[in-house]
Amino acid sequence: MYVDTELGTQMVRWRRELHQFPETGFNEHKTAAFVAAALRAMGLEVHQGIGGTGLVASLTVGDGKGVIGLRADMDALAMTETAQGREHISRHPGCMHGCGHDGHMAMLLGAAQLLSQSRDFNGTVRFIFQPAEEHGRGARAMMDDGLFERFPVDEIYGAHNIPGMPVGHIATREGGIMASEDNFVIRITGRGGHAARPHLAIDPLVVAAEIILALQSIVARAVDPAEPAVVSCTEIHSDGIRNALPTHVEIKGDTRSYSRQVQALLERRMRDICHGIAAAHGATCEVQYTHEFVPTINWPQCTPVAIRAAQAVVGHSNVDANVAPMMISEDFGAFLTAVPGAFVFIGNGATGATGGVPLHNAQYDFNDAMLPIGARYFAEIVRQRLAV
Repeated sequence: MYVDTELGTQMVRWRRELHQFPETGFNEHKTAAFVAAALRAMGLEVHQGIGGTGLVASLTVGDGKGVIGLRADMDALAMTETAQGREHISRHPGCMHGCGHDGHMAMLLGAAQLLSQSRDFNGTVRFIFQPAEEHGRGARAMMDDGLFERFPVDEIYGAHNIPGMPVGHIATREGGIMASEDNFVIRITGRGGHAARPHLAIDPLVVAAEIILALQSIVARAVDPAEPAVVSCTEIHSDGIRNALPTHVEIKGDTRSYSRQVQALLERRMRDICHGIAAAHGATCEVQYTHEFVPTINWPQCTPVAIRAAQAVVGHSNVDANVAPMMISEDFGAFLTAVPGAFVFIGNGATGATGGVPLHNAQYDFNDAMLPIGARYFAEIVRQRLAV
């Protein structure tokens, strides 16, 4: 199965149109309408408003009972695109497709077009377009809205572009491929005062500094070195001014891991450290710890399916079937807690080449050269799993 010039050009048009009008999680109203219109033009049955702004399109060919789900994410990031000379730059200030979800949608639309034209399978395909991936809420919202009860699937497959990997390469692995993400907010309360008279205050900034350094000891000294884990403090805020010690300091950040045991350990040690250091200084501390993303764990019976489809599209030598796990997180993992499936990375471009700008960078852009690869990959899964 190949992508003809006309469809390749159409996918670029879809992708660049979506790129110009990005919308953040659960606000993808125009995005969903655009996608739904394209799918209906192919003759597919489309259901909208699932889990907020999500949608599902179904295509049935023949009398086969098998059902395969293919998923793309729709939301953009709340950041400003800074690329110069890009004709399709975001027209929504403070919002951009900095993670390539515009390309993911275009790839899945391309797969829908290929399959609706070729009809060389026997069964049903569900094209699932998910909202709010970036904050780990969309997959659960769709499932809570009855996604798999209303639109059951036997297996589900997803993909994400990866800058730093050459175009034409696909990578995956059995088991854990992406980590969980937990968020934390640490609120320290001391006693504010004049900066010239610190002995009369309880400085929460000193407490915060000690906590930030001590949190790094969790991974270094409390987690088994064979277990992957990350603790990152990413923001610090206070109510102080230049000549006044603050009363309140807030630290924000996140943790990444692959097992529930490590997740629990990170939370427990974080609470112990924060409360202990605060108490030692006469301050008080509150820790808010929330679970945002579950790990993405590829099913053993589905990973070979993804590998074979990838090999059929880009060749055996361009497929890494045992890529190292990454500490990034992906909302697709929530789907894999409910139904079997697998996730792959598709190269967006080598570092320093077109498509090599990192994800979540203000100058990132999805590499249109990988659109046919993604469309063919998704279509190949269907052809193999729902063979005539």
